[in-house]
Amino acid sequence: MKSMVKKLKQSVRSGSSTERKEERWFLENGSIFLKRLIADCNGKSIPIRSFSSDQILKATSNFHSSCLVSIGGRFEWFKGNIEGKSYLVSRFEDGTPEYQESHVGEIYNGIVLSARMSNHSNFLKLVGCCFEFSLPVSVFEYAEHGALNKRGRIMVNGEETILPWSVRLKIAKEIANAVTYLHTAFTKITIHRDIKASYIFLDEKWTAKLSEFSISITLPEGKSRIEDRVYGTIGYPDPSYIVTGFVTEYIEMFSFGAFLLVFLTGRPAFDLGRVDVDSILITSSVKGLYENGKLDEVIDPMIAKDITSGQRLQVEACLVLALRCCEKRDEDRP
Repeated sequence: MKSMVKKLKQSVRSGSSTERKEERWFLENGSIFLKRLIADCNGKSIPIRSFSSDQILKATSNFHSSCLVSIGGRFEWFKGNIEGKSYLVSRFEDGTPEYQESHVGEIYNGIVLSARMSNHSNFLKLVGCCFEFSLPVSVFEYAEHGALNKRGRIMVNGEETILPWSVRLKIAKEIANAVTYLHTAFTKITIHRDIKASYIFLDEKWTAKLSEFSISITLPEGKSRIEDRVYGTIGYPDPSYIVTGFVTEYIEMFSFGAFLLVFLTGRPAFDLGRVDVDSILITSSVKGLYENGKLDEVIDPMIAKDITSGQRLQVEACLVLALRCCEKRDEDRP
């Protein structure tokens, strides 16, 4: 943080118009970020490295599509190599200046909360930022296996690859661990608000890394809920949250349950391709099938063909837990 403050104070007034524009962006973006970071960290030192626009553009070949790793929500993720080391570089999607400006608060919110969570092994670690673009660009640790897709699988050389049950169970446990940390590690509860498969990255050891905090919210100290604008990805949000706008820990349980169902079924949380209207949302279709004893129609066939009888019991237990997370009433959820 000290190096960033020092660089902010060093304003270079000479040079080309491009250099002056980058300097202005750096000063404006960096100042806003520092204010938010200082307010959030309560005086604790959080090491954040400052990258130049030249480093970012060189690392990503000017954000070339060949370096694109994942598109999640409104952010694009690129693989970049800086000083011989691989990183994930995240930037906000292209759009009109008005569109980008309307989301600038979310971008800073995501960076600051990522910095706060970086010491936990199940969050994607923020390494640093570049403020020499119109909107900040974030640099994260590299995740060798990329991000999960909407079906809870990974892409390898352009083809969808199935994860074995043991790996899926490990990832589910680690995301549960991350959510618990969000809710209990600080005096103020943090609600992610958009837990879904495509925000989960996997490192070389298949460790799950939850990312993307742009629409996350921290509840006031001593409060268990707050009313706010409704955010989320179709298929994951708690229906009662959509109706009332009340943010609580319980809406996170619902989203986690939906994520578990995606992992168990190999289906997206929202699927307009389904003929039966009741099957469009995974939370409603799986509940109906399970209650009618059709477990074999629920489990991802790629899981079912390779699991032992003992693992099948684990799958059933996870399914029951997922459905509990998606109960209609808050008090019936874990």
